[in-house]
Amino acid sequence: MSVRKTIATHPFGDQKPGTSGLRKKVRVFQQANYLENFVQSIFDATRPGNGGFAGKTLVVGGDGRFYNDEALQTIIKMAAANDFERVIAGRDGLLSTPAASCIIRKYRAFGGIILSASHNPGGPDADFGIKFNGANGGPASEELTAAIFAQSRRIEQYYIADSARVDLGRVGDRQLGGMQIEVIDPVADYAALMEQLFDFERIRELLTGGSFRLQFDAMNAITGPYAHDILEQTLGAPPGSVLRGQPLPDFGGEHPDPNPAHTPELQRLTSGRDAADFGAASDGDGDRNMILGANFYVTPSDSLALLAANATLAPGYRDGIAGVARSMPTSQAVDRVAKSLGIPCFETPTGWKFFGNLLDAGKITLCGEESFGTGSDHVREKDGLWAVLFWLNLLAVRGEPVADIVRRHWQQYGRDYYTRHDYEAVASDAAQSLVETLRGQLGALAGQRFGNHEIETADDFGYTDPVDGSQSRQQGLRILLRGGARIIYRLSGTGTEGATLRVYIEGHETDPARHNQDPQNALAELIDLSHRLARIEHFTGRGSPDVVT
Repeated sequence: MSVRKTIATHPFGDQKPGTSGLRKKVRVFQQANYLENFVQSIFDATRPGNGGFAGKTLVVGGDGRFYNDEALQTIIKMAAANDFERVIAGRDGLLSTPAASCIIRKYRAFGGIILSASHNPGGPDADFGIKFNGANGGPASEELTAAIFAQSRRIEQYYIADSARVDLGRVGDRQLGGMQIEVIDPVADYAALMEQLFDFERIRELLTGGSFRLQFDAMNAITGPYAHDILEQTLGAPPGSVLRGQPLPDFGGEHPDPNPAHTPELQRLTSGRDAADFGAASDGDGDRNMILGANFYVTPSDSLALLAANATLAPGYRDGIAGVARSMPTSQAVDRVAKSLGIPCFETPTGWKFFGNLLDAGKITLCGEESFGTGSDHVREKDGLWAVLFWLNLLAVRGEPVADIVRRHWQQYGRDYYTRHDYEAVASDAAQSLVETLRGQLGALAGQRFGNHEIETADDFGYTDPVDGSQSRQQGLRILLRGGARIIYRLSGTGTEGATLRVYIEGHETDPARHNQDPQNALAELIDLSHRLARIEHFTGRGSPDVVT
């Protein structure tokens, strides 16, 4: 039996969600009423006008990072006090972000609350995050996140059930007052969806044939249980194919960001004479991916383009794809595939929610971001393990090494040399000054020449949604050069302190004889130009980036 309590509170003022919900340090969320305020603001901003949450289902789960368990207990009790009929929770409170999207859609839930700070570090002194996904399984729209923030600034009270701790450690049903709690296997529904999309028989033959070796790094994060179940148990990859497969609250003290800098063991296993044929990694909440071949790294931009070009090899996409979309900073590699296939290619702001309308309207089938995120219309989130299975399906059908497939792609479409330079934890005022100064100079840059490069145009990217007409402005500064090269500057919203300045540099090369350069060398002149145009060292005090991908 539970008793609903009404708790008086006051606004915090700093609960504005970013592109992926609200992210703060754990200790910020641990403040009295901080989490409760934001959860109640979600409920208040989304509450249906007729009947409230009566008859509605809420999906809850997270990536298992520190504070995940305690926060879920609070959310479930608040859901009961706000009159939800049912909560679906992953066993032990675990759900990868794409699996949560899958479950919201499959069970036609009202929406879901997902606990994750994605690829950010975990632990008591690290990061935590919370976001709301709607009935389509996708992140809240800009309009809804604005409404949640507005509510958080005027909140005066929240509601919570006065009850004992809810047991999430075993699958089954239980009650909290008048609300049903259904604890489910976090992997089962997602795995069933993957089997519908991909040729598991062909992939199983590849993995059990004896000559092909797979290594998947789960990074002590949420995809460990999914990878053990699907890759090893269902598809027959040998035990040990999954590295760091146990989700840990602090990710083992590691940074769960799937890029070469944070996957040393995977890099070792896919390098040298005895390199594994295929390597992959996923991040803290399972929505990002990194793809490797033997002694070969596949950029996220190239990965999206290759999946689009080879989509019909997978059963779930055998009839072709309706269109593709990429975030604005992502390289133009997929644009060239779309043009060849005669399908539309949409350029959106950064943030997966911008793909949602295009997916729901059937305008696109595949989409992706340069920040290691790829996905399709099967859910409304990017999906790391889905991308891995797609690649395995492609490799099983084509029977070629990863490097050969990518190089053949470059021969057909040209190579988009691409790099991203991150300047992390820059003082917010300094980062803003850099952007504002450069923004004020954009109009004067067109026609200027710098060495071998001439600026064709420069702008501050804006987007009008082709489905609902909503507009997003100031989404990144673009320097577009003759011949298709680009330099882009953007401040990221995924960190929890200071600002991250991201600089994206891209150039297109059609000569196959020049396709095997290191991107930092191939783009050296453009990289130097990116520094000079924005006066990066002057504003940030940094002579070089903190992270290069």
